[in-house]
Amino acid sequence: MKRYVWMILICTAAPLAARAQAPVANPVAAGVQELFNRQSKFIIAAADEMPADKFGYHPTPEQWTFGKIVSHVTQANFYVCSMISDTPMPTDVKVTETDPKEKLQPALQASFDFCSKAVNGLQDSKLGDTITFFGGRKTPRARAVLEEVADLADHYSQMASYLRLNGLLPPSAQPRK
Repeated sequence: MKRYVWMILICTAAPLAARAQAPVANPVAAGVQELFNRQSKFIIAAADEMPADKFGYHPTPEQWTFGKIVSHVTQANFYVCSMISDTPMPTDVKVTETDPKEKLQPALQASFDFCSKAVNGLQDSKLGDTITFFGGRKTPRARAVLEEVADLADHYSQMASYLRLNGLLPPSAQPRK
């Protein structure tokens, strides 16, 4: 019996181990894509979950409203991902923090669709290329890529806190389906 169990383990583990050891063509880009995909799903789900009448909510007067976070992420996605991809920013999507949920949600989705193309087109070999960053500074493309995924994590954390403060469970804390 033991021999049979070991044979099953070896037969199933060997192909998995071989796949795990296979080199990834663009490991940095693949990691960025994974982080971007996870955070974008969480942010979109958080915006969906927050009731429309709570988009003006902010825990203290000094903190951003939920709507400002959504509008900021939307505009930042367009701006940073245009740098990443050397693609002009769409000019037909403009939002402000006071726009209703019905306007902010589709704009947020459009920004993630635009960014998804940029992130999915990344190549590790191009991350060292010089781009024009904030303030006209020249910097490697990798800097903008890191800015994008770090900013998404930061703003999702804000959104998750705001949801909890309103008695709602953030998407990342919900049971897996």
